[in-house]
Amino acid sequence: MQNNTKQTSNQLSSALKTRHLTMMSIAGVIGAALFVGSGSIIAEAGPAAILAYLAGGALVVFIMRMLGEMAATSPDTGSFSTYADRAIGRWAGFTIGWLYWWFWVLLMAWEAYVAGLILHEWFPVLSVNVFTLLMTLILIAINFMKVSKYGEVEFWFALIKVVAIVIFIVVGLLAISKLWPLASTTGMSNLTRHGGFMPNGVGPVLIALLGVMFSFLGAEIVTIAASESKNPVAQTRKAIKSVVWRICLFYIGSIFLIVCIVPWNDPLLSQTGYGAYRRTFEILGIPGAQWVMNFVVLTSVSSCFVSGHYTASRMLYSLSKRGDAPALFQKTQANGTPIFAVLASCAVALFIACLNFFDALKPREILDILMNTTGMIAMLVYLVIAISQVRLRRKMELQQQDIKLKMWLFPGLSYVVIAFISLSLLAMAFIEQYRLLVLSTGVAAGLVMLIGLYVQFRAQRKKNAAVVYRHRYR
Repeated sequence: MQNNTKQTSNQLSSALKTRHLTMMSIAGVIGAALFVGSGSIIAEAGPAAILAYLAGGALVVFIMRMLGEMAATSPDTGSFSTYADRAIGRWAGFTIGWLYWWFWVLLMAWEAYVAGLILHEWFPVLSVNVFTLLMTLILIAINFMKVSKYGEVEFWFALIKVVAIVIFIVVGLLAISKLWPLASTTGMSNLTRHGGFMPNGVGPVLIALLGVMFSFLGAEIVTIAASESKNPVAQTRKAIKSVVWRICLFYIGSIFLIVCIVPWNDPLLSQTGYGAYRRTFEILGIPGAQWVMNFVVLTSVSSCFVSGHYTASRMLYSLSKRGDAPALFQKTQANGTPIFAVLASCAVALFIACLNFFDALKPREILDILMNTTGMIAMLVYLVIAISQVRLRRKMELQQQDIKLKMWLFPGLSYVVIAFISLSLLAMAFIEQYRLLVLSTGVAAGLVMLIGLYVQFRAQRKKNAAVVYRHRYR
């Protein structure tokens, strides 16, 4: 009996359902970047911003199909990090796994800060710092629940966002059809009314595309969480197919309605913290638009925090299982929660939340600097997924494995995706607003990669020594 207990003590739960997986992946993608950040993209590119979102949506569809091909064949809580380990080398899985963990733990700190700003606006009697710390503690507590309870909480968090966007789409369709009773609208004339569809030329649209591609990071959470469901292969296939079209509908559909309703040169569109959705509701005469959107954004950032914490802890658990993180992080509670991975993943967010109380340290500037080191991680994740898919697909075909969910037009489309991402990374190095992100993330990725190469070299040396020992003394 004791032996059985030891074998299963470090295993994750299998209590997540398809609806949990679907909502978790939507929760990771739909955050402040959509509700608030989309306004500045529209202000730069004009109505042609919809082209940037269409291209970004197409990219995430291809990436998710590639990831789905690998995940449906071999589900793993390490997802693309594990596949990179198998396809490219241990150093690659080590590097992308730790960078991805770093991305989410920092994003947790950022989302908690945004939540603190909103709550302070509602209740100014308490400072932003107090609310940031409180939200950090409350949201961290959710990840200590049984995974089924966590999935349920995240389901309802994400559902609020989904309902808000569905309502927005319905209202927007009424508005462009000139059937909206609260305010007069111009239909779709704003698409060309103020200087044309592409008023600032092609350049800003291409720059906007580079920014949009970051917005979709989070859809891949479904392949990480699928390993905690009862039938990982079937659940992965089902969730990926539904997630892709829902995310594209929510993003592209709502952005299209915004550029139809709000003039791209509206000065409030790009105002910091204002948001394209709030401005749309105001133009449509919806009372309390500010409070409605603040509630949606608060729910949204809270949901992103919780899903980010879950994702970071499971990636750390996977790294530990592969020997790329301390063994402590693979230990689980009786309910299947990797307790020490959860604690370690919340440490950075909690540290930054406490740091906010020391104004002399300029915590906001520190957070901005740290966030710069994550700026290109989305692109690196996409590139690793694409390269891993090509290599693993070749191996599966040689071994005549049954491929349950195939990438379209292989290998041509896979190579097109790799080339597109590579050219985008190269272009960013020459664009001023992305140059710092490229440099910061490049330095961070380089340092982690060097550690990964050392870990791989050391492991190979031990393996070779073991082979020599067996050969001599067998």
